[in-house]
Amino acid sequence: MTDPRTPPPPDAPPPPPPDTDAAASPAAPEWYAAGLRFSCTQCGNCCSGPPGFVWFNETEGRAMAEALGEEVAEFYRQHARRIGVRWSLKERQTRFGRDCVFLDRTTAPGKALCGVYSARPTQCRTWPFWPGNLESREDWERVRGVTPCPGMGQGTLYPVEQIRIIRDEAAGAD
Repeated sequence: MTDPRTPPPPDAPPPPPPDTDAAASPAAPEWYAAGLRFSCTQCGNCCSGPPGFVWFNETEGRAMAEALGEEVAEFYRQHARRIGVRWSLKERQTRFGRDCVFLDRTTAPGKALCGVYSARPTQCRTWPFWPGNLESREDWERVRGVTPCPGMGQGTLYPVEQIRIIRDEAAGAD
């Protein structure tokens, strides 16, 4: 089973072309047209779980290295792994599952903090507004339960326009 928090691998087949009739008709409003609520609770569940991938690009790699005060080459040696032609952050086994190498569960007891928060990759910055999570209300609820993410459905109301921007940024990172 694929981890719902992980975007498809780089060698995944492209989605099928849109139905010509559907493409010609006006798009139906998104199921989340009234917006969605989300507020990070710092539980760390989206940064842990079964083995997965935290994709990042060269610019993001340099930014994370800078945030850590490390040379770029050292950052890649210590914290990254190559998967095909892409880069992913390393993970480490904990009692919670496979935690992102930058997930800090000790500094603030009861919280899970990101060690590179200001420079975190697009994949992390756009959670939970990934295209696959937004396909349907059922997908949103499934991911909310599987992750589990206590912040989905709580807190700040994100208007549909903002969700589209975040969703499209996440889609562009693939």
